[in-house]
Amino acid sequence: MLVVVVVGMVSFIPESISPIYGGSSISAIYNGNRENKNVSLMFNVYENTDIVNSIIDTLELYGVKATFFVGGCWADDNGETLERIVKTGNEIANHGYFHKDHAKLSYEKNKEEIYLTEKIIQALCGVKTNLFAPPSGSFSNTTLEASFDLGYKTIMWSKDTIDWRDKSKDLVYKRATKNIQNGDLILMHPKEHTLLALSSILEYYINNGFNVVTVSENIG
Repeated sequence: MLVVVVVGMVSFIPESISPIYGGSSISAIYNGNRENKNVSLMFNVYENTDIVNSIIDTLELYGVKATFFVGGCWADDNGETLERIVKTGNEIANHGYFHKDHAKLSYEKNKEEIYLTEKIIQALCGVKTNLFAPPSGSFSNTTLEASFDLGYKTIMWSKDTIDWRDKSKDLVYKRATKNIQNGDLILMHPKEHTLLALSSILEYYINNGFNVVTVSENIG
């Protein structure tokens, strides 16, 4: 059994689940294709709509795209921002409804969290999501099965800025850029210090020849 530390907690991943790109259909995906010089910013969203819109502004300024994994309870109140994510060519993905610990949920409860979020997003902006990021990175075999049965790929990350904890734009920049590799998936949240670091991060990627693309493009 592999032991992986995830944002201040320990997740136990059975050896049958390969934590790499290109594993079996029931595996979580931790990075994109390492052969292509692509990186992806993943924004997990349950708050700070004004910052989400400012992030979209910055992405537009640099001509790049990101993926927004949105919580259902946030999406339900922010239809205009969901529509803006779509209209600007960014990607909307699923982050569950209430930010629950999916490793502790039954098969049916896992499906419920994902499905309710899917239907709200689809109703508000016409997008059928197919990527799911478990809140706090917590999942089980049951989560993977529920996600797969609903037609989803379960997405993790290869770099974590830990911006929910450390309120430093310099740390966010360092964690998003240090030893960057082809196919990296970089986890972020709509925090003020993350927004302040975003332009410098994008400039670093672009100046070093990386394409900043959606998660779907990166793992495709």
